[in-house]
Amino acid sequence: MCALLVGAGFGMADTNSPTAPFRLMTLEPGHFHAALVQKFMYADVDPVVHVYAPFGEDLIEHLRRIERFNTRSEQPTDWRLRVYIGPDYLDRMLAEKPGNVVVLSGNNAKKTQYILRAVQAGLNVLADKPMAITPRDFELLKQAFAVAESNRVLVYDIMTERFEITSILQRELMQQPNLFGELEKGTPDNPAIIKKSVHHFSKQVAGAQLTRPQWFFDVRQQGEGIVDVSTHLVDLIQWQAFPEQALNPSEMTVLRARRWPTALTREQFKKVTGAGDFPPYLQQDVKQGVLNVYANGEFTYRLRGVHARVYVEWAFEAPPGAGDTHYSIVRGTRSHLVIRQGAEQDYKPVLYIEKVTSNDETAFERVVATAIEQLQCKYPGIGFQREAAGVWRVTVPEKYAVGHEAHFAQVTENFLRYLRAGRLPDWEVPNMITKYATLMEAYKLSR
Repeated sequence: MCALLVGAGFGMADTNSPTAPFRLMTLEPGHFHAALVQKFMYADVDPVVHVYAPFGEDLIEHLRRIERFNTRSEQPTDWRLRVYIGPDYLDRMLAEKPGNVVVLSGNNAKKTQYILRAVQAGLNVLADKPMAITPRDFELLKQAFAVAESNRVLVYDIMTERFEITSILQRELMQQPNLFGELEKGTPDNPAIIKKSVHHFSKQVAGAQLTRPQWFFDVRQQGEGIVDVSTHLVDLIQWQAFPEQALNPSEMTVLRARRWPTALTREQFKKVTGAGDFPPYLQQDVKQGVLNVYANGEFTYRLRGVHARVYVEWAFEAPPGAGDTHYSIVRGTRSHLVIRQGAEQDYKPVLYIEKVTSNDETAFERVVATAIEQLQCKYPGIGFQREAAGVWRVTVPEKYAVGHEAHFAQVTENFLRYLRAGRLPDWEVPNMITKYATLMEAYKLSR
C-alpha cells in the first residue's frame, strides 16, 4: 500500500484550500464518468482531490483522463490529485476523511455498500447510476437514505439526462395545456410514455477511444441493462410526468419485463478492453466462443395510473457518424411530444410536436407559436418550424446542445447548490427510492 502526491501534469499541493467549503474524494474510480465530474472546475470546490483506490488499470485510466483535462489547450483544469493506493482504500478514506463529498463511479457490485459506509461516516455522496443493481442492494440503499437523513448529509445520483435540452423542453411543453392537453393514461399495449435508449460498447470519450474495464461486461459487477441505463429513463418519466411531486413505490406496478444478451466476439472484447481473452469470471457467460452480456432490457409499468414503457439496448459499435440514441414519446390529449435521434436528425436529438386533435392546422400552429413564445424568456432563441401536416419541429440554438459530457458538470453544480442549502428538494429522495423500486421489480419479473 502507498500514498502518492501526484504531480507531472496534475499540479502539486500539500494542503487543502481553507476557503473552499467542498472537498472531493473519489473512491475506486472505474468508470469514465468519475473523471467527467472533474471535466471543469467549480468556484467553491477545492482543487485538491483525494483519490482512494486499489492499484490497477481502472485507476491508471482515471488519472490519465484528469491529466488530459489539466493539459488541454482550451479551458484547462487545475486539479491536484492526492492518491492513496492500497487494499484498505475504503477504510483509509473513512479514517482520514480529507474531504466532505464522496464521488462514486465504478464497479457497481460494491457501490451500495460504499454509499452506506460513507453516510454512516457523515459524508455526502455524489453517485453515478445505478446506485443499486440487485434487490439486496436496494434494501441497503433504503437504509443509506435513512442514515443520511439522520446524519444530515446528502445522497444524490447523477441524472445527466435531466439536463439534455430536448428532454427539458419536452417537460416544459407538457405543462402547456393548450398545446399538450392532459397526459393520457395509455394501456399496457399502447403506453402513454415510451422511452428507448441505444448505447454502444465501443465509443469515443473526450476525444479518445474509450477503454472499458473487463468487469464492465460482467452483469454481476456492472448490473444488467434493465437496472443500469434504465435508471435514466425511469427518472425522466417521473421527472416529466409528475414534476416536483413526491412519489411512492406503492403507486407503481411493473406489468411486463424481459431481458436479452448482446453477443461479443473476442476481437470486439479486445478492442474495447485491450484484453486478449475473456477473464475467468466471464467464462460462465461464454457460449460457443461468444460472450453473452445481458445488457438489454424492456419493461412496461404503471405509475399513478399512467402506463409507460422503458427499452434499453446495447450494440457493439455505432454506424459511422452515429452515436448513442434516444427516442421518447409522451402522449397528450391535444398533441404528442416526440424526441427522435436517428439518421434523419443527423443523430442529434430533435423534439417534434405532433397534433392529434381535429383542430384546424392554422389555428393549432398559433397554439404552438404561443407555447414557444412563453418559453423564450426562459430559453432565448428557441423556435419552431413546420415539418409536415400536423408536425412542428422545435428549433434549438446550438448553445443549448452542450453534449453528454458537459451534463456531468451541470449535475455537479446542481448538487453543490443543494449542499449549500443543506438539503435536497422534498421530492428527490422519495423519487429516488421509487425509481429503484421500479427497477428492482422489473429485474425480478424479467428473470
